[in-house]
Amino acid sequence: MKQEFKKEWFLDRYCGRQFAAFVENGKLTEFFSEQEPRTNCVGNIYKGKVVNIVPGMHAAFINCGMKRNCYLALEDDFDNCSKYDGTMAEMNTKTSSIQGGDEIIVQVVQAARGNKGAKVTTHLSFVGKQLIYLPNTSFIGISRKITNETTREQLLAVAETMRDSMDEGFIVRTQAPFSTEEQLNLEADYLKKLSKETFKLAENAAVGSLLYEDEDLPHRVLRDVYGEDLTALHVGDRELYERLLALIKLRKDIPEKKLLFYTGNRAMLTEYGIMPLVYATATPKVPLENGGSLVIEHTEAMTVVDVNTGSFIGENNHEETVFAMNLEAAREIARQVRLRNIGGIVVVDFIDMTDEAHREAVTEELKKHLALDTTKTNVLPMSELCISQFTRKRVGNEMHSYLVKPCSCCGGVGHVPEDIFVITRIRAAILDCFAEGYTSAVIDLNGSVMEKILSEGLFSVEAKSRWQNNRIYFIPHKTYKEECFTVRGEKEKDFPLPDNAQLLQ
Repeated sequence: MKQEFKKEWFLDRYCGRQFAAFVENGKLTEFFSEQEPRTNCVGNIYKGKVVNIVPGMHAAFINCGMKRNCYLALEDDFDNCSKYDGTMAEMNTKTSSIQGGDEIIVQVVQAARGNKGAKVTTHLSFVGKQLIYLPNTSFIGISRKITNETTREQLLAVAETMRDSMDEGFIVRTQAPFSTEEQLNLEADYLKKLSKETFKLAENAAVGSLLYEDEDLPHRVLRDVYGEDLTALHVGDRELYERLLALIKLRKDIPEKKLLFYTGNRAMLTEYGIMPLVYATATPKVPLENGGSLVIEHTEAMTVVDVNTGSFIGENNHEETVFAMNLEAAREIARQVRLRNIGGIVVVDFIDMTDEAHREAVTEELKKHLALDTTKTNVLPMSELCISQFTRKRVGNEMHSYLVKPCSCCGGVGHVPEDIFVITRIRAAILDCFAEGYTSAVIDLNGSVMEKILSEGLFSVEAKSRWQNNRIYFIPHKTYKEECFTVRGEKEKDFPLPDNAQLLQ
């Protein structure tokens, strides 16, 4: 009997953040964390003003009301066309003709990073479940995951009829074959309406105004998942569950029975073993199933991956052993790049192989598994030194950027966990404490972490609901490092506490 391949999403919100984890057959494949309310600007549309043009860089810098001016390429090609099959007509957006002082409408495609401002484009897109509407780009495209030729021709023909002019376009997404033509037209009309409202709003808006904001993390996940492939969608927050249930009832392409509300007493992501896997991604070393390992290091310009054999000795000759090791490493590298959301240039130092056929096979294995990712990648041939290079489009922030922060003790040479992920561990430990029958929890922790919890009210919602019959005491310590804490439970009503203990109200 064929074993079911499980695809599960886990969504939760607490401590002022939203969390989303994608697990395939027990392996964590994707993880995202986003502040609430949303601060990620990717997908947002702004009214900007051209501050200056730098011909030598073929770029313009746009004031969009952010801390740093945004970057716009003068040759602003619609780069998404390379991700889809379709036809590209002559571009109707001429950014090369813009001048300093011009007011233009732009959309963020890459968030600000380091000292660099956000990257923007004039090729606006409005994303739906089945379609992407391009109001000023003449492109009709279709997902490469739709492989049936007859279906592709029919959907492209439908997309062509949706155009009001040759200056606009559509991209047919993977979910489209499971919708009727009427449903496709309804979504197209909705996306066009969003576009018209955005352009109308821009007419009288001030420079730097936000004209359109992309959906928050849980809604983007629900928008992009495929009902027929999804095994379950677990939700750990009641309010979020009700919102997603209402959307599913409207859409009807995901069975309601697949949306599951988590009712356990422990933290959902901890109960399902997800958070330990998340914390593991903050470390450079990644163990492989065959005994080898990867070491992933981030630099300013690129990410470097080193493949090590470790305890793997194989059963055949040295070349065959190394070949098997590199094949396993290629598969895991593709998963780690997707999981950690690594973007930009990635350089991989595979173990030396003398056989050219083996080098080609490892490159093909890497390409095959990177292709499972929806984010665009480009893999170059492996060199004779067994060095592989590939690029992955930057989409949002890399995972380590919000998991860890520079260590204050060593001047930023090392990293320690971000406060919010220390606090999520404290929350999980408190839930474990109450699940074991204790009525009070006593937390010894770093003083600044305690201050963050209390001043920002990160536990206030649960203190007034699921913890209203429990007591939580914080004991700050000047000698505790930020990532250090202990949690103990008490069943008695009265027990000794130090004078500096603070009760969570």
